[in-house]
Amino acid sequence: MKYADRMAGVASAIISSATFGFAPFFTKKLLDAGLGSFETLSYRWGFATLSLVVFAILSGRSFRVGRRDFLTILWLSVLRAATSFLLIIAYANIATGAASTIHFIYPLAVAATMMLFFHERFSWLTMAAILASMGGAALLSLDSSEQPVGNTLWGTVAACMSVLTYGGYMVGVKNSRAAEIDSQTLTCYVTGIGALFFICGGLFTGGIRLLDTAPLWMDAVGLGVFATAVSNITLVWGIKRIGPTMTSFFGAFEPLTSVILGILVFGEPFTLRTSLGVVLIIAAVLLAATRKND
Repeated sequence: MKYADRMAGVASAIISSATFGFAPFFTKKLLDAGLGSFETLSYRWGFATLSLVVFAILSGRSFRVGRRDFLTILWLSVLRAATSFLLIIAYANIATGAASTIHFIYPLAVAATMMLFFHERFSWLTMAAILASMGGAALLSLDSSEQPVGNTLWGTVAACMSVLTYGGYMVGVKNSRAAEIDSQTLTCYVTGIGALFFICGGLFTGGIRLLDTAPLWMDAVGLGVFATAVSNITLVWGIKRIGPTMTSFFGAFEPLTSVILGILVFGEPFTLRTSLGVVLIIAAVLLAATRKND
């Protein structure tokens, strides 16, 4: 792999993870305004789809795919949409820090899957980067003051399932027919099908309310465009360039973004635990940067 392509993949993975980190910020504002889970997800994936379709049309992309390609897109869409829904369930039933910590086991799941089923070479450097990334994400996510808020069993199961669905999506993008589908076309279909799932869920659970204030519309657009469309298209770019294992290393930038937002916007303290988490994430990035492409 050319150095330029590798760096482009690394940059895409970092941008994807960092922009994903804005999702909790916008999601919390919509949920606090009284929107339900399906309503919030419908706006999120709906705006993401609209923006990606406009971008694809302006860049001259074709939406035509074969039957077999569409079946691949469909199951990838199910995995991606399920991840968002499972995390909503997890956050509604257990402390968000605990849910996030469980979810960020997915780099280990991705690496194990790639080594066991796709013959990716085992590397101690890879394992060290994964463990550093997971440790940093855990330190940034955990909050000892948080308490479980619902059914602990359901929340824990949902968080664990999100590891499998998100890991499966990342592996599938690289190791299926999706690898040959244009990235923008693929992402448009994935977000569009996800939006349909959530809209149907909303219609069957009380309907989807129209947002009634400009700030809420701005939050919904920010969630859909910045924290979903941008993050998902750059995720696919990253996976296709540097593979799912290396892309997963940079997932720790998501809680890092959330922590920075908390400090700058909500005045949260920068603690020793936070600084240790940042150090581990930087260590993971440095290890990943020195890892040879297998």
